[in-house]
Amino acid sequence: MVEEGFSWIYLIFFLIPLARIIPRLLKKWRKGKDPFNENQISSSNLGIEKRPEPFERAESFEKPQNKETQVLGELNKGIKDFNKIQKNLSISNQELEHILKDLEDQGLMKVVKKSGFTGNKVELYPTDKGFKRYYT
Repeated sequence: MVEEGFSWIYLIFFLIPLARIIPRLLKKWRKGKDPFNENQISSSNLGIEKRPEPFERAESFEKPQNKETQVLGELNKGIKDFNKIQKNLSISNQELEHILKDLEDQGLMKVVKKSGFTGNKVELYPTDKGFKRYYT
């Protein structure tokens, strides 16, 4: 059944993968037999309170912002797409359109129209004046 000189094929296809799989299986088996695994430790310490999570700055500490400033902030974060700004701030199409028109009229934002394979694309960028207005 086996021709001479081809026994190395068995080594490649069977023994090498088996040598890699066996240590993993043994590790899983030992982990399952370990009396101090994570599930048992967490269930035995139910009476202990968890540590508080690290302090994160909440939005309530920031100065109150109107919609125009929020839109300007989204532009300064690098969001260029109308739909993404609308989704992040959860405001209506017409309201966002009006705010963007006002920002463009004030010189705080510029609109760049690009054309490509998929069609025309409109990107929104803050100007230096808009950057300064947001961070002051």
